[in-house]
Amino acid sequence: MAPPSARARYNANKADNQIPTKKPLKRRNGKKETSDVPAPTPAGTRNEKRYLHTNRFIRNSPDPNAPLPTNVPMMPGINTAFKTFVSARLCSAIWAYIADCDETFNYWEPLNYIINGHGLQTWEYSPQFGLRSYTYLLLQGVPGWIYQKIFNPSPLLIFYMVRCMLGFGCAVMERFIYKSICREFGIHVGRLWLIFQLFSVGMFVSSTALLPSSFSMYFGCSALAAWWTKQYSLSIFLTAISALLGWPFAALLSVPMVLDLLLYQRDWRTFLQWTLISLATIALPMIAIDTSYYGKLTFAPLNIVWYNVFTSHGPNIFGTEPLSYYIINGFLNFNIIWAMPIMLILELLILPGRFFSTLNFPRIISVSPFYLWLLVFFAQPHKEERFLFPVYPLISLCGAMTLDIYQRIFFRFKSLMFKLKEPSHYLDHSNVIAILVMVTSALLGLSRVFVLYRNYHAPMDLMLELNKFKVSPQYRAEETYNVCIGKDWHRYPGSFFFPANNFRLRFLKSEFRGMLPAYYTEGENATQVVHPYFNDQNQEHEHMYFDYEQCHFLIDFDEGKYTALEPSYTRRTKDWSIMKSLPFLIQEKSHRVLRAFYVPFLTDNHIKYGDFNLLKRKKPRRNGH
Repeated sequence: MAPPSARARYNANKADNQIPTKKPLKRRNGKKETSDVPAPTPAGTRNEKRYLHTNRFIRNSPDPNAPLPTNVPMMPGINTAFKTFVSARLCSAIWAYIADCDETFNYWEPLNYIINGHGLQTWEYSPQFGLRSYTYLLLQGVPGWIYQKIFNPSPLLIFYMVRCMLGFGCAVMERFIYKSICREFGIHVGRLWLIFQLFSVGMFVSSTALLPSSFSMYFGCSALAAWWTKQYSLSIFLTAISALLGWPFAALLSVPMVLDLLLYQRDWRTFLQWTLISLATIALPMIAIDTSYYGKLTFAPLNIVWYNVFTSHGPNIFGTEPLSYYIINGFLNFNIIWAMPIMLILELLILPGRFFSTLNFPRIISVSPFYLWLLVFFAQPHKEERFLFPVYPLISLCGAMTLDIYQRIFFRFKSLMFKLKEPSHYLDHSNVIAILVMVTSALLGLSRVFVLYRNYHAPMDLMLELNKFKVSPQYRAEETYNVCIGKDWHRYPGSFFFPANNFRLRFLKSEFRGMLPAYYTEGENATQVVHPYFNDQNQEHEHMYFDYEQCHFLIDFDEGKYTALEPSYTRRTKDWSIMKSLPFLIQEKSHRVLRAFYVPFLTDNHIKYGDFNLLKRKKPRRNGH
């Protein structure tokens, strides 16, 4: 049974949020329980509204007869929070750059193939490996495909439509989590979480990324929110969506929920029933769709787990990073909030339990999926920023919980030191701490977002220049234009940025020695063709390289370092003219802190930019290759 203080907090939070419950509150022994909060009455006047709000506010004083606080905290309503989430995520859809080449080549390119009939294929999509699911792509691509068939828009409009759709889906997830947090952890924690989410750089980057890890963030964290409110059936189903359609490793987040359901609740029936329902409604259609695309029986989640866990080489051939990689990335994406989860685990283990009472679970249990995730992924040699995407909302939650605890501790110390005679609520004396942390975190977040756009958005802006060529007299719709790229292949934003379907990306040989993607073959059943040049060892193949003399355009970042395979194409003035040039950060020549956060009057003096160029060949070339 939940502690009385937790039950009081729940009832007060529920009344504050105006969230009606569909069923009467029940104890675990099945007896009905009545609320100790008066039923809300119509609030006509301003004083009546204030009375209703203060009467439901939760006290935190040793004296049970303590007066209610005079400065009642403002709590954004569910719909208000949703509107702010939508606004923030649409900003991400428009201004966030593509930070991971895996997003471009493993998801945007195959999606371009589904919608526009051409795109680059990676080895993961080869039928002999089948690591990626076309079902996941179809979920994102069907709206874009319908949009393309009805209106035949520019590919760029389809790109941003899909991004906005992802941002809206993320906002729906955050609305659901915000509602659960206010019920389970309290209004103040929910309010802090809302602010941290809105100004989180990590959420700005991940919320509209076309990646399974972002998809798993949407549904995995929603599954946790359902678990916090004891909606076990919904939690199981959302977990299945997250792990099967998204990223199979995201099932790790559901381990505490499953243990609670099986060992504590002893409800095997619900677990087995909804597991079978999930397999029937998600796994079986997924297998059917992927099998039709690959031309053989394929279950992509099993294939990717097998490759990453049970093969001799696994993902480590793509690079390994030290532990500091996640620590630094965590600070860049969440600034001071990133340190709070580390302090929270110590506080939950040391401080008295009265600091942590919630409705259904001890807080250490509620946030245990986050620490389980860190324990597993921090130990992996192969580290990537997107591997932490599924727990980004939990970082904000742990930060909000930690800040709430600090405010309570501060109030306790102040009460003992100054011997407050009149009992009062802890927020009356500690709100300045919350405001200071929220303002600092928000300013650092905005500073980081501005730097990301300013320093790394050039490749996406540069591709837009090709739209001007399409409306020029030199453009011929019947010709295929080859846009070449060398060492900067990993910064290519995707074929959706081409103005028409007669533009193709071509790779020039550089110092890179790994596996590059190749175009899907033309004709029907292209997804079923097994190509001899694909391998799972990250070994390069000459088939991927293109003849330099047949390039019509060339994308090149000039940072002042040249080799025989990576020359300065800009200096070859006989062959090329600069169509567009934009600044792009040179990390090695820039201050580590001032390139990460924008500081007025200081950053500009301590960072160095190179020229990201779009070159156009002076002498027209005919199609080749």
